[in-house]
Amino acid sequence: MATLRTFLLLAAMTALFLVVGYAIGGGTGAVIALVMAAGTNLFAWWGSADMVLRMYRAQPVTPMAAPELYRLVAELAGRAGLPVPKVYLIESDQPNAFATGRDPDHAAVAVTRGLMQAMSREELAGVIAHELAHIKHRDTLTMAVAATLAGAIGFLAQFGLFFGGSRDRDNPLGGIGLLLAMIVAPLAAMLVQMAISRGREFEADREGAAICGNPRALASALQRIEQIATGTYVGAAERNPATAHLFIINPLHGGALAGMFRTHPPTAERIRRLLALGGAGRAGTAGFAARPAAGPRPGGPWGRRAGPWG
Repeated sequence: MATLRTFLLLAAMTALFLVVGYAIGGGTGAVIALVMAAGTNLFAWWGSADMVLRMYRAQPVTPMAAPELYRLVAELAGRAGLPVPKVYLIESDQPNAFATGRDPDHAAVAVTRGLMQAMSREELAGVIAHELAHIKHRDTLTMAVAATLAGAIGFLAQFGLFFGGSRDRDNPLGGIGLLLAMIVAPLAAMLVQMAISRGREFEADREGAAICGNPRALASALQRIEQIATGTYVGAAERNPATAHLFIINPLHGGALAGMFRTHPPTAERIRRLLALGGAGRAGTAGFAARPAAGPRPGGPWGRRAGPWG
């Protein structure tokens, strides 16, 4: 059922591509948009992972350079029954992470420097396990294709703005249709991304908790990441908002308008479900939420030793 829903949502993205193309160039524009959509999907299949990693200037991590981090990823991948993915480090103060790749044999997990500084070993394991769950469910390909299509739809709409649309007499939409396409299409693409991403985050949380064996650690990590991320600006994410849904927590520094179009489910609800998995119940949720908010500090959050990345 989830696969069918994802297929339908991605088909909707492709249909949006055709609508924008038709608004810009009539029948000819629709044909060109169809070709572009096919090419975009093909590129997303083969090259989206490398594109996203370059976008965030992620650097590969070798077993020699960061043995503890690599060992942790390898251990969790073994628990998940996955090949060990490539590991990348992003030089950003914001604690965050994402997974990418077209399948488990061509996957990568990227973590930020801020994540390694802010998390204890147990919390970092929870975050990595969440990303491995995305790889295991092959979410990484779906989300990469969605991000690439959303970005391409926005580009196509901007193209129409600069070139003024079609003068094709067979195009019934005219200037008004073009204007609507330029405004509505990117918003519709964002809504499709949200529909793809939100349900998958809950499932990745559940599977990630099973992989790391500690739902509370993942819940703790989610709360800590959101506390710090909301006050940390990440230029690459702000310039490429179509990639926001790839991260474990939305990296955008937006205000109220961004909150209306969040690509992730509410973090409080994710924490509640994780604590329920751990048998924490309502009292556990209240006690957890009452912990003080603070940035990275030696010894990791909650006063525990952060391990080799603290």
